[in-house]
Amino acid sequence: MRAVQVGQYGGTEVLAVTDLPVPMCGPDQLLVKVQAAGVNFIDTYQRSGLYPLPTPFTLGREGCGEVIEVGTNIAGNVGIAGNVGIAVGAFVAWPAVQGSYAEYVALSPSDCVVVPAGVDSNTACAAMLQGMTAHYLVTSVFDIKTGDFALVHAAAGGVGLLLCQMIVARGGTVIGTVSTDDKAQLAHAAGAEHVIRYDHEDIAARVHEITGGAGVEVAYDGVGAATFEASLKSLKRRGLMVTFGNASGPVPPFELLRLSGLGSLSIIRPTLNDYIVTHEEMQWRADELFAGVANGSLHFSIGGTYPLSDAAQAHSDLEGRLTSGKLLLIPEH
Repeated sequence: MRAVQVGQYGGTEVLAVTDLPVPMCGPDQLLVKVQAAGVNFIDTYQRSGLYPLPTPFTLGREGCGEVIEVGTNIAGNVGIAGNVGIAVGAFVAWPAVQGSYAEYVALSPSDCVVVPAGVDSNTACAAMLQGMTAHYLVTSVFDIKTGDFALVHAAAGGVGLLLCQMIVARGGTVIGTVSTDDKAQLAHAAGAEHVIRYDHEDIAARVHEITGGAGVEVAYDGVGAATFEASLKSLKRRGLMVTFGNASGPVPPFELLRLSGLGSLSIIRPTLNDYIVTHEEMQWRADELFAGVANGSLHFSIGGTYPLSDAAQAHSDLEGRLTSGKLLLIPEH
């Protein structure tokens, strides 16, 4: 099979499409023929060495596909690992299985969810890492409620567009930041009531103008170094800063004592793995996401699809902020 591997850390030039053996399906595993793999910033962090892994390794953590083989300990066992009656032919998706930039993936049933009928492969894949990230951010990290103001950076990105929709659905008001007029339109369409062009405006000043000087209850910041200070200064007293990504680079060392001087602020650096610890929790998040797709309240924007062999171009487009919505790699098989 073909897979995208990293032999040494670096830029997009280190991505190599490599021929590897098809994974063996262990007795407690499923073998899946991958239909789509998600492209995410965490993949670029692993590629660059910001999040180091032993080399060589296959990139990708998110995907979906068809089960083509079931391990001997699973076949016939109803309900094993949280998936009832999973069998050959099932359509599954996963948010956190390393090695998903490949034509085939072997995984545990506890690491995936069965995708309901009517959900296409692009949507199923997009609903995983980015969808579950947005879900845990508005439910478990900060429970958005009616009347809350939320600052969402990169509001036209994959997670940003989902955050806009979910915050508004829960009664909150979104102030989004974007870099172009086209992205401003996308953020507005996703529910952002106010949109700030961060390349033209002072973010914190504009936020306080919008909120009558109060600031926002929560700032969702997946950008990192470039927006960290603006996020802090946009919070209201006792507000929460959620830094969940490093698209512009990691946040530099920070003196915690500053939080008291800025209004007894709180800060959290969450990661998805800690919010899908059990299969039940993963399934709950997936069920709510797929229900939103079914009733039309949640739309996953696909910003681009690329052949698996064009992973380097997908990374370049993502890091260059040339796209909005979800980017996917499609194995050619």
